[in-house]
Amino acid sequence: MEEKSLALPDDRLLGLFGVAPVASGVSVSATTAMRVPAVRRAVSLIAESVATLPFKVYRQEDREAAKDHPAFALVHDHANDWTSAEAFREQLTADALLRGHGFAQVARNADGRPVFMLRMDPGAVSIEHDDFGEPSYRIRLKDGGEHVLPFQDVLHIQALGGVSPITLAKEAIGLAIAAEAHMAGFFANGGRPSGVIQHPNKLDAEGAKKIASSWFRSHGGDQAGSTAILDEGMTFHEIAMKLADAEFSEVRREQIREIARAFGVPPASLFEMSRATWSNYEQAQREFLTGTLRPWIARWQAAYSRCLLRPEERATRYIECNVDDMLSVDHAARAAAFGQYRSMGAMTANEVRARMNMPPIEGGDSLDNPYTSTGTTAPANPALDDDA
Repeated sequence: MEEKSLALPDDRLLGLFGVAPVASGVSVSATTAMRVPAVRRAVSLIAESVATLPFKVYRQEDREAAKDHPAFALVHDHANDWTSAEAFREQLTADALLRGHGFAQVARNADGRPVFMLRMDPGAVSIEHDDFGEPSYRIRLKDGGEHVLPFQDVLHIQALGGVSPITLAKEAIGLAIAAEAHMAGFFANGGRPSGVIQHPNKLDAEGAKKIASSWFRSHGGDQAGSTAILDEGMTFHEIAMKLADAEFSEVRREQIREIARAFGVPPASLFEMSRATWSNYEQAQREFLTGTLRPWIARWQAAYSRCLLRPEERATRYIECNVDDMLSVDHAARAAAFGQYRSMGAMTANEVRARMNMPPIEGGDSLDNPYTSTGTTAPANPALDDDA
């Protein structure tokens, strides 16, 4: 039987510790991946965007906010006494992006109503399924014990397939880490390859070592580019920069694009602007909402409804996220949309003002088209007066 040691573990053992070795020779984990600026930007962009969108409980009959429902405060205000609803969504979304799953326990009162929610460490939770596929969650406690929770009491957010994009894109992220390390060493040596010092006489090992040490102290690191003084007939021959080194910036840009693909984020949202124009940047922002955020929003709406609404309540209540704030940055487009809604009778003036955080006005509850209804009496017809 082949023996495995901790000194040279296989991929399965490393996976238990959240470390994924890649062909580039670096180890990719949630911690090391977040040191890559493109990964950190992608994770924070998705998690923070989902966090800041407003979630509310609504009534089915009139689509008004059901502020009297106990779940309203949990999804809109505070998940618990020390965690806002925004911070709670940010934490669990980041857990799902970095670890594949985000978990929170739903605490209830004697009547079964949700009272608060507490985030759980994904590493301490395992998912079990019965013969019918119904999940339950086994939690490892700090005192060494275990506790099993039914699916109704665990708010569960997961990435696609329950696998983190970091795990699926470990090769791309590992190459980005390796490229950054290479560039750091490249510029530490003055941003150019080393050269060759040629001595007219044959040197022993000790003499060559002293010359190299003296050269590095005088012309390496911060001293790179300083004036060199050579004696004893020595000459310095600089090695020309390789084309591969000159194109390393393009390699790093391509890795940003690869990371953007892994997280489903437009490259322009990661500040990779080499191919961005005014028109396609605006389109990229719409793609971020429809292609990147909508799946996460749908996951949150489903998880909230499953844990915070009783089965009999789902016929009369629902939890939904309002994405209008994501589109409000384009003021001209938003004003044109409101104008169309008013002209078609879909919104009143006060409903428009409410969307803009403005107080209602007298007479603003009418659905009349303001562009055709003047509110004045029609002028008299002169032809009828002449006939009279």
